[in-house]
Amino acid sequence: MTQPLDLTDIQADVIRASAHGGYLFARYVFFNIRDGEKGRAFVAAVAAEVTNAVIWEQGAATPPTVINIAFSYQGLKELGLPRASLNGFPDEFVMGMKARRAILGDNGPSHPDNWDPIWQANRVTRDKDVHIQVSINGKTPQDVEVRTQWLLALAGKPESGVFLLTGHRGPNGQQNLLYQDVHALFENGVPTPKEHFGYTDGISDPVFEGQPGEPWSAQGRGKQMADGSWAPLATGEFLLGHVDEAHEYPPAPQPQLLARNGTFMVYRKLHENVHAFDTLLEREAQTYPGGKELLAAKFVGRWRDNGAPLVSAPDAAAKAEWDQRFATATPQEQDRMLNGFTYDQDMSGSRCPFAAHMRRINPRASLQLKAGALPGQFVGNPGAFDTPGALANRRRIARRGLPYGDSTDRSSDRGNHGIVIMMLNADINRQFEFVQQQWINYGNDFRAANDKEILLGNHDKEFPSKAVLPVDPESEDVPYFVRNIPRLVETRGGEYFFIPSLTALRLIARGLVDPT
Repeated sequence: MTQPLDLTDIQADVIRASAHGGYLFARYVFFNIRDGEKGRAFVAAVAAEVTNAVIWEQGAATPPTVINIAFSYQGLKELGLPRASLNGFPDEFVMGMKARRAILGDNGPSHPDNWDPIWQANRVTRDKDVHIQVSINGKTPQDVEVRTQWLLALAGKPESGVFLLTGHRGPNGQQNLLYQDVHALFENGVPTPKEHFGYTDGISDPVFEGQPGEPWSAQGRGKQMADGSWAPLATGEFLLGHVDEAHEYPPAPQPQLLARNGTFMVYRKLHENVHAFDTLLEREAQTYPGGKELLAAKFVGRWRDNGAPLVSAPDAAAKAEWDQRFATATPQEQDRMLNGFTYDQDMSGSRCPFAAHMRRINPRASLQLKAGALPGQFVGNPGAFDTPGALANRRRIARRGLPYGDSTDRSSDRGNHGIVIMMLNADINRQFEFVQQQWINYGNDFRAANDKEILLGNHDKEFPSKAVLPVDPESEDVPYFVRNIPRLVETRGGEYFFIPSLTALRLIARGLVDPT
């Protein structure tokens, strides 16, 4: 166990997703720095209002809004960080998301040329590069609006040294909105944890050492130990300056005060093609033996209505029994039912397919078993690692963000609806980029050749994708093939950011970062 975290030094969203704290509305505002010295004064003014993670302690008062700030590499450069410190940042952060598009599979409709105008910076003048991201999470739209006006007034002062970047897409073909609005989806006036495809989201975010919360919250969301129990992941998988699962400190810039308690954020705006999704689901449901909702569950690994995992509820009858138990269970037992499972009893993929979103994003310990003598059979390799899921534990990503737009009109994919996802990790290349490249857009680790993950895969019209839904090897059933999968999610923008600690934020604002 690492030492308790200094929550006063860590930005709030790093420790917990604001949406889980009742902040169901958010706005992301972006700036370009025109004058480094004046820009530092702007950062200092924002830093004085940044929310720290103490709000997540039990019994702590929660403010109407949560404000956090992050910087691109070019932003840190414009703010005057010393060259020795800048040289310590990893290559992928320095290059930025656009330059990593081949690794991420951002091609075709997801190519940067098709991103929102705000991400189309002038490569010569650089006067529209995204340097600063400020997130405003609020309990009501009015709370968000009040804080937005404060921020815009601050940026609008002649001495601010920053320029508000516009160019977010909106409804009805709008291209130049001032900021990116996101919000929870509502049904009959009641907020839901859904996204536009209809799945319950945000169920299994990782738990790491030092986070406030119940001890049992690590079940299924932390790491499984050799005795079958669950423990939080090492803090260093998500926060710089702390030991990670390899018992090492993740690579970080100098000085230590610049890096410690900070993290890297992957910001991605993802457009959801709801019409293509509905069409695919309806088409395949006509021939899939289990029906439409089981097929939808196969796409993700969870049932759409309440997130019941397929490994525990593999068919409609088992789902009905699961629902009955879930309805009367305690919060701790409900959490265990949603998260406390492995794929040990589903190594054939007959319950949760290898192409399912949940299994690709976090395969747990299922990749650390070797193929057996019979088709579909796997034999354990005990003792190879300290913990059963050691390989997957090094690829975990904390997820933040909310849906955007309205998808009530599902007659085409041209609307403005999707999700802004902000992924936190200590090593962008080892965590986010590996998962995106090797597990989402390539299936070799899952014995699935080049079959992609169903929802997020960069499916290509020229070379149509397929997904195999396996069946129990001992049954007489045959696998089901989902063919001609269209691209269901398109990238509409994004960047790599650094979220500093409160200590580092003050050093940056005062120009006092000293790597010597």
